[in-house]
Amino acid sequence: MSYSNINRVVLVGRLTADPELRALPSGSNVCALRIACNTTRKNSDGDYAEKPNFFNVSVFGLAGESVHRYMSRGRRVAVDGRLDWREWETAEGTKRQAVDIVAESVQFLDGRGDHGDSDGSPDGQGTSQVDENDEERELVGVGSGIQDDLVF
Repeated sequence: MSYSNINRVVLVGRLTADPELRALPSGSNVCALRIACNTTRKNSDGDYAEKPNFFNVSVFGLAGESVHRYMSRGRRVAVDGRLDWREWETAEGTKRQAVDIVAESVQFLDGRGDHGDSDGSPDGQGTSQVDENDEERELVGVGSGIQDDLVF
């Protein structure tokens, strides 16, 4: 019997800290993000209250470099990716587990400057998007200084 699996995550939220870029032993880069997404729920008094949810996201390759270069704490971002479960043992011998999100595409939803009338794209005309598959593309400067790994 054939079963199909679906592992897909789509989030829109705000960065809780500046993205952190680090090099992997393979020579590739990974950018670590933490995103807050609010959920609205009715509390015991019958009033609606927001509850924040926090997610760790990894963005690999040139996409991660672009996120690190152009995003900062408080900016809105949309992430499309998959869940990744991992397990490790601490120095004290305790087993730990975590579920993280591996981004396959990232969209910048805010402008780079203040939160004025720019919508996050380099030219102010649309939403910027970064795909992990853009690693093989040649980096060519675009008018605003944003590299060719940004897709409009």
